[in-house]
Amino acid sequence: MSVIYERVALIGLGLIASSMFWAMKRGGLAGHVTGYARSEATRDTARRIGLCDRVVDSAEAAVKDADLVVLAVPVGVMGALAEAIAPHLKPGATVIDVGSVKQTVIDEVGPHIPEGVHFVPCHPMAGTEHSGPESGFESLFDNRWCLVVPSEGSDEDAVLRVRAYWRALGSNTEVMEPGHHDLVCAVVSHVPHLIAYTMVGVADDLRRVSDQEVIKFSAAGFRDFTRIAASDPTMWRDVFLTNKEATLEILGRFTEELFALQRAIRTGDGEQLHAYFTHTRAIRRGILEAGQDTNEPDFGRVKVKR
Repeated sequence: MSVIYERVALIGLGLIASSMFWAMKRGGLAGHVTGYARSEATRDTARRIGLCDRVVDSAEAAVKDADLVVLAVPVGVMGALAEAIAPHLKPGATVIDVGSVKQTVIDEVGPHIPEGVHFVPCHPMAGTEHSGPESGFESLFDNRWCLVVPSEGSDEDAVLRVRAYWRALGSNTEVMEPGHHDLVCAVVSHVPHLIAYTMVGVADDLRRVSDQEVIKFSAAGFRDFTRIAASDPTMWRDVFLTNKEATLEILGRFTEELFALQRAIRTGDGEQLHAYFTHTRAIRRGILEAGQDTNEPDFGRVKVKR
């Protein structure tokens, strides 16, 4: 592979940005990578583990002369960040984000992008329940999808280059319209996370089941809920507040399905339950056949050691 962007700036140094750096390093995709994180402790950790070629103490310094700027911060602060860095962006640079909500990001970031700078919203559909600079690894994006969601007026050549960049990181890419993106992600990511948080909260509220019993006897189903519910709380708070409409729509549909299953259990309708579970099992099989998950223990993940 060869360099796609000579100078890259990573703003926010959590799981996604750190994985982007290691994947860029693996493929030789950038000449120089500068990083910045709001927390001094995070910046110190990044320097200690060699994350980025240089770690600086302000976002403005990070984006200076950058050809690609990556906004890898919670969705709720992207607008303010874009406003702060706007005067320091290099003409001809490309700005991308990695948030899991797109319409709100376009509305809040787009107006601050200067004339002559390209804004190409993105959403890498990859992650783990871990966060922070030490959680990243070079293969995070391999065979995962990155949705590229151009805003109105996005430069076509800039979009093509961004797609080439994500493919070089290991991703498959697809272009999607912002409203449809937010609905798709409400189905496959946002509402499942909300359900996981709720289920773990329900277990905590059932005082007839002790904390020790919950921990000691957790079967795979509940254990998997706790993995999802361990995800970064700031990020997910912002996701639900900024993708409210799509989340509520899918949550309403989920509630209807839940009531139907509740009725089938109450009336002893085993035929309906069996048909429903057979259908959903087929969806799981399709995910495995598409190479988007594995049946291996611990989701096939290896522990990252640094």
